[in-house]
Parts: sequence; C-alpha cells; structure tokens
Amino acid sequence: MASTTTCTRFSDEYQLYEELGKGAFSVVRRCMKNSTGQEYAAKIINTKKLSARDHQKLEREARICRLLKHPNIVRLHDSISEEGFHYLVFDLVTGGELFEDIVAREYYSEADASHCIQQILESVNHCHLNGIVHRDLKPENLLLASKLKGAAVKLADFGLAIEVQGDQQAWFGFAGTPGYLSPEVLRKDPYGKPVDMWACGVILYILLVGYPPFWDEDQHRLYQQIKAGAYDFPSPEWDTVTPEAKDLINKMLTINPVKRITAAEALKHPWICQRSTVASMMHRQETVDCLKKFNARRKLKGAILTTMLATRNFSAKSLLNKKADGVKESTESTNTTIEDEDVKGRKQEIIKVTEQLIEAINSRDFEAYTKICDPGLTAFEPEALGNLVEGTDFHRFYFENALSKGNKPIHTIILNPHVHLIGEDAACIAYIRLTQYIDGNGVPKTMQSEETRVWHRRDSKWQNIHFHRSGSPTVPIE
Repeated sequence: MASTTTCTRFSDEYQLYEELGKGAFSVVRRCMKNSTGQEYAAKIINTKKLSARDHQKLEREARICRLLKHPNIVRLHDSISEEGFHYLVFDLVTGGELFEDIVAREYYSEADASHCIQQILESVNHCHLNGIVHRDLKPENLLLASKLKGAAVKLADFGLAIEVQGDQQAWFGFAGTPGYLSPEVLRKDPYGKPVDMWACGVILYILLVGYPPFWDEDQHRLYQQIKAGAYDFPSPEWDTVTPEAKDLINKMLTINPVKRITAAEALKHPWICQRSTVASMMHRQETVDCLKKFNARRKLKGAILTTMLATRNFSAKSLLNKKADGVKESTESTNTTIEDEDVKGRKQEIIKVTEQLIEAINSRDFEAYTKICDPGLTAFEPEALGNLVEGTDFHRFYFENALSKGNKPIHTIILNPHVHLIGEDAACIAYIRLTQYIDGNGVPKTMQSEETRVWHRRDSKWQNIHFHRSGSPTVPIE
C-alpha cells in the first residue's frame, strides 16, 4: 500500500470501527481497508483545532513515519487529508505495552531483557540511519505486534521525532518525558541522536530491576540527578545481574553524548550479540514484582494527567494527594502531602511574579518582560483575533508602538487571584485585571480583562509559558 498523502475520501477506502485511544486533538480507531479486508489503526486528527505550528508538526510526523520501514517500528501505510481531518493509517498492534506483557510472564530472565532491548536498539538504529531522532523513548511507546508468544516489539509515536543531518547537534527544543531526558537536553545544550541512547539506558535499567535509575518526587532534584549521572546498582537486586549488562548500561548512561555508545555499537555489545552465553537465564521474580508496581504508578499518573487536561481542573490538592510515580514506598508517603504553609508561600510566589510581569508591561520595559516570559510563550489574546500567538515578537510591536507612545501613567491591580499548583515546578493563575489610566482628554478610564497564566519553573526561575486573556486589550490604545 502506498504511504503518500492522498486526497481521496477516507470513507471510500476504509471502514471505521471501535475507538482504541484518544489524544488532545486526535482519536485512534480500528479500521479495515475495503479492498483487502486488512485491519489497521487509524489516527484521526481534527485539523480544525490545530495551530499553524501544530500543522507543521503533523506534516513532520507523517513525513518521518513514511520514511521508516522496519519490523520493529509501527509502520505508516497511508496518509489521507480531508477538509477538517487528517487520517494516518498505521499497523494495528494488538499485543499492548511490552512492560505489561513482561509482568504477565511466568518466566523472565536477563536474557529476555537482552532480547527486548535488542529489538528496541534495532528500531532506534534504523531511525538514526535515516536521520531521525525519536526523542520520546519510554515504556508507553514500546508495544507488541500481537498477543502471541515472542511477538515483535514495535516502537510507536513519532509525534516528537525530528529530522537531523548526519551527526548534527543543535538545540531542537525541550522535549521528552522527565525521567528519560538526557543531561544535554536538561542543560539546554545542542543535542542529537545520543539522546535516544540515554533513554535506552533508562529503559534497560528498568527492564533489569523494575524501577528507574533516576527518581525524585521533586522534578528539580530529579533533573539534578540526571545531569550528574547519579545512579548506582544497589544490593541485593543488582548482585545477580551480570557485569556485561551493567557495562552496557554504563555505556548508555554516559553523561558526555560524544562518548555515549551508539545504537550500532550497542547491537555489537557481547550482552546483546552473545546473549546465549553472556546473559543470565535465572528467573527474576523480584524484577517482575517491582515492574508491576512501576506499571501501576505509570498508569495512575497518566490517568491523573489525562483527567487534569480533559477537565482543566488544576487542583493542587487533587494532584499532590495522588502523586504515585516513585519506587520506594517511603518516598511516596513522605512526599505526598505538602504542608499548608509551603503551599501558601508558593502561591504567593506565583502572584508576585505575575505582578512583576504586569509591572513590566505598564512600565514599557520589554527587556524585563522577555526575561519573565519563556521564549516559546503561547497566547490567546484579543489583539490576535482568535489566533494562537507564539513567541514575544507579537508583543514587541505593542511595546515599541502603542505602549511607547503613551505618556500617561497606567495603574493595574489584580482581583481575586486563584493559584493552582501543578506539582513542584508548574502553576496556573486566574484573575481579573483592572487597568486605570487617563485618556487623551484627561478623563479617567478603567478597563477590565480576565486572564489565565501558566507558569513553569526552570532552574529555580518562574517563566510564563502560556496565557489566555479575554475582554479588553492589554493597554489603552488611543
């Protein structure tokens, strides 16, 4: 079947069946090709809801998936664009997640882990040979072709994947999943293919003992661990793991990306290519038991985040009381609840930084404004006429024109601020903004707008990453 974008109507060629999954702007449903009876999975994207940048990302994902043809990668078979919707037709994989299959096995050994990571490495190597970096290798994206014993591992979800030239290193943006991010991404250094190998190291570590090498309830401390490469092989669970397995993990979790092992090199490692004589065949029941807990916590966290996004219920209490992504029970019990005084202090911190941002606007200080805002700031605001604005260039125009021409004092107050803490390093604030000013005729005027701002803390500094404003424009425009 051709995998190029076609303009035929999807319903002319395919019959849709039950829903398999759902995302923010897409739904995945089982489908059947009318001419052959072959079953596939159709990812249906509502393009009416996508921004211009989202459209570019969709095109990139389709372009990348068309390029990749490998038995260990979920393959794109068709791409159909229609008014308001885009259909991506993929392999129908029915075996579920690899990690869920492992915990259902009666026997699981180091050699089995070797076979699993070999297939993952084969898929990553194919990506890298074709100039593709996945950027989001994690258990949720490792699926099994079917429920049959020995079914192939399939790498899925290329939504964050990027195209690179050779061994090109560049800053492609902060993307991935916290526990699997590499040190270079966290340092915001140029990066490339080695980020996938770091994630493979994290996955291999989990495959062997059932818990991750880096973990902390506090995301800032987690990132500090990763940047320092602070992991170890504690007793007793690691005592029965062969030195060769540990050696491969060490080569994958090398802080310097230049010295980190490549996918091609890893496939030649003795623990992979000489599995039958090097990897242990001993059943690892403790790994299976730990992996069950790890899977349960992943699912719970995923459910919490899905609910949060679906309902926009950014309730600090509901999130903090349901945190469950650690490994050791003691860690969870001590970090689940944050003291009221601490919560109050952090909320005041968000109100204060919001007031600082508004003061920067009122004082016409664009430099101060950009320091408080993330470079990729997104916004819905009246001036943009319903479009999603990205970056600060759109706002620069108002600082250099409308704001700079005003010589009358502007006074702004925030009414009824409501702050919702989202974990340790994110928060949302909603408030009424009243702006008082004197118009050109010397008459006092007041404007009101309703604003919501999302803040994210990076390196102990809060930055505004998104805001939504309704009502009047930001500043009085004569």
